[in-house]
Amino acid sequence: MIPFLDLRQINLPLQSELEEAILRVAKSGWFVLGKEVTEFEHSFAAFCEAGHCIGVANGLDAISLILKSYDFPEGSEVIVPSNTYIASVLPVDALGLVPVLAEPDPETMLLTAGSIAGHLSPKTKAIITVDLYGKSCDLDPILEIAQSHRLRVITDAAQAHGASYKGKKVGGLADATAFSFYPTKNLGAWGDAGAVTTNDPELAGKIRMLRNYGSEKRYQNEYQGVNSRLDEIQAAVLNVKLRNLEADNMARRRIAAKYLEEIKVAGLRLPPRETVTEDAWHLFVCRHAERDRLRAWLSEHGIQTDVHYPQPIHRQKAYQHLNHANLPVATDISRQAISLPLHPLLSDQDLSHIIETLNRFV
Repeated sequence: MIPFLDLRQINLPLQSELEEAILRVAKSGWFVLGKEVTEFEHSFAAFCEAGHCIGVANGLDAISLILKSYDFPEGSEVIVPSNTYIASVLPVDALGLVPVLAEPDPETMLLTAGSIAGHLSPKTKAIITVDLYGKSCDLDPILEIAQSHRLRVITDAAQAHGASYKGKKVGGLADATAFSFYPTKNLGAWGDAGAVTTNDPELAGKIRMLRNYGSEKRYQNEYQGVNSRLDEIQAAVLNVKLRNLEADNMARRRIAAKYLEEIKVAGLRLPPRETVTEDAWHLFVCRHAERDRLRAWLSEHGIQTDVHYPQPIHRQKAYQHLNHANLPVATDISRQAISLPLHPLLSDQDLSHIIETLNRFV
């Protein structure tokens, strides 16, 4: 069996370094907002070509803290892609805001300026773009719309660590960018972890306080904040793994390029190849009208696949009030998407087997 993802295998080459990092934290006796977090925040900000990085507890909190820091009026609308993971939308509702689901481009499966324009209203305050599967949205036209309508642009880059847009790293392009370091991500912790990057020093300062009970100085609380701090142990793990991220992403790009070059299956829609060297390739997501039969074929030949995501947000029980929504692109993607194995340690032999098996599918 070729697994879709084996975290033990992925972490094994760095095992000794990671264990040393955790032991270093244990010996220090400092477990919250210490040297490891500070080092990671500086390093990741530099990696993302952003002015500031604030470590938080997880990716969902990263989005929530950005929205909370802007203090939008209750009932304000936030445009979000219809085919994203639910974590991109949950913070919007939690803060008393209204998520407006906009359809993505059918080819890139990403939000576009065109799809956003049709959802603008006097209540619109922000746009959350999602760099799904590791590919940046075409951001410049979206930023132009935002500027002309005085909107904030927040990027959910949970799947795009190290991705670029027109030669610039994701993380310093929007007003603020949210990252998740869930263990399966390109830059994965050994538990939950997240971060916000931004070039706005005022926003960065406010988020630093909001993540820590609204406090910058002990026992003095400027805001009604939350407890959402990046853990020292997770920061230590991320410090080790960040040093290898660019090399890992290069390996992902090599695998993606081979997939794009050699997969020849009738009816299988492959990801766009124009930005293969800029994408982070967190996932390699194809589309096929007979997705389930294709998955069964691959499974019969020892190849594990996954689906991102099998149920669009407007079809989830949690969002049953949106069930009436007519979102055919998101619905089609959920029925057709199939994710192939893609990780830095995927062997050439396994890669060839996957491609050969795919190409025999009828």
